[in-house]
Amino acid sequence: MNRGIRISEIPKEERPREKFASAGAASLSDAELLAILLRTGTHGKSAIHMGKELLNAYGSLIGLSRCSVDELRKCVQGIGLAKATQLATAFELAKRFVKGSVARIKLDDPEAAFRLLFPIMQSLRCESLRVVLLDTRYCMLRIEEISQGTLSESLAHPREVFRPALLYSAYALIIAHNHPSGDPSPSISDHKLTIRLAEVAQLLQIKLMDHVIVGSPDGGRKPYFSFKEAGIL
Repeated sequence: MNRGIRISEIPKEERPREKFASAGAASLSDAELLAILLRTGTHGKSAIHMGKELLNAYGSLIGLSRCSVDELRKCVQGIGLAKATQLATAFELAKRFVKGSVARIKLDDPEAAFRLLFPIMQSLRCESLRVVLLDTRYCMLRIEEISQGTLSESLAHPREVFRPALLYSAYALIIAHNHPSGDPSPSISDHKLTIRLAEVAQLLQIKLMDHVIVGSPDGGRKPYFSFKEAGIL
């Protein structure tokens, strides 16, 4: 679309809001959905074109979701505080919605854990180690971040990993961390840490359900790695 065309100049049935109302969200491109959030364009540039510029700058919605308000403001001309805040708010609401929708779902298999964690962790630019605390029905009590950075026992000491489980009287827990590259293949450090945590869990009599590495969907590859599924736990 020519950057000089305003949304008001587009045939009514092709405008993002009208398309959303008449044909549903699935009929809109990512750029058109972003245009609805942006509401208006700027001089010589439609909101749809601005949406396309944002996607081009960060590669995908996942990349865009990793941006702070300040980064969004600097990325594309015409994105001010209001528009940047609207975008950041939309991504945050999406994360909270997913987290709330699975709060009472049984997290007793790696796929369920991935569905919970992916929307929360996909936007992170560095590795983050988290624990998902579970009750006796394997439903989530809460999620706690333990550390940030490439995993090692110094960054993920068992004392820090199991502290939240003891504090909140969790029956079981799932260890999880993300690979920002999108490739969930475990490293040697990931293996060593998992074995160490399994030994400590046994001593503390807290059930370690799994260690899940969160990656990103990529063709036929699984977007996560489960140490339980691999037979290591």
